[in-house]
Amino acid sequence: MTHKNLLPARGDLAAAHLKGQVKADRFVEPVDMQVTACVTAIRREPRDDGAMETQTLFGEVFAVLEEKDGWAWGFSRHDGYVGHVDMAALSSPVSRPTHRVSALRTYLFSEPDLKSAAYGLLSMNAKITAGDTHGRFVSANGRGWVFEGHIVPADHAAPDFVSAAERFLGAPYQWGGKESLGLDCSGLVQTSLEAAGIAVLRDTRMQEAEFAERFTVIAADAPLLRGDIIFWAGHVGIMVDATNILHANAHFMETVIEPLSETTRRAVDNDSPVTTVIRLRD
Repeated sequence: MTHKNLLPARGDLAAAHLKGQVKADRFVEPVDMQVTACVTAIRREPRDDGAMETQTLFGEVFAVLEEKDGWAWGFSRHDGYVGHVDMAALSSPVSRPTHRVSALRTYLFSEPDLKSAAYGLLSMNAKITAGDTHGRFVSANGRGWVFEGHIVPADHAAPDFVSAAERFLGAPYQWGGKESLGLDCSGLVQTSLEAAGIAVLRDTRMQEAEFAERFTVIAADAPLLRGDIIFWAGHVGIMVDATNILHANAHFMETVIEPLSETTRRAVDNDSPVTTVIRLRD
């Protein structure tokens, strides 16, 4: 069964590819638009104070099904997440990314000069269509300039996703976040795996079901290894070694490494035992 946050369908409107699968008054072909803001929220409701479900990064593509009152309703081409995005953060035509940001974060400069004004910060995995090179700077999507040492080819895979995740240590916890300035537990997992060339779904429940199908489920009491992923109801973390876990969490309101025993104790106190343990590679 498709998760509701991955189903671009309402009673009045649905994506054309769902015709015959769902009921809707109209079915429309999506119009792809590219994110030109450094990062923007995908919101539950079309308003600035609407709950943020997730984020979409610079250079990612959002498939627009409806534009109304300055808001686009549609879904992310990155992970299928459905919601509302501020139209001011989108533009067309769409360019094919050649690179992605590999640094934790990097500035998007107005000129190929470190002393020039910065438009904002791009986080790890922001998508770059590289253009002209000027000194040590590369034109990014025609929207500014980034330092060439902070990007890698789009198909580059980091050798260790845990090392990518460890770079987020100290990042604030932010519900729905997947950027270096704030992210949640499943956002950390998705982002770090993407850096290693592994595309996964966004939310904890989605990930738990997906990982159980794609990877190896091991016993909850089995000896743990670096890179094992631990799920609780509504929470997920990454083992950095046999006893310590890295996770973005609401207890500390930041991304921390702590003994798994402490995380488990708090979870059990809240009647939330470990539900699944995943090993990505045997």
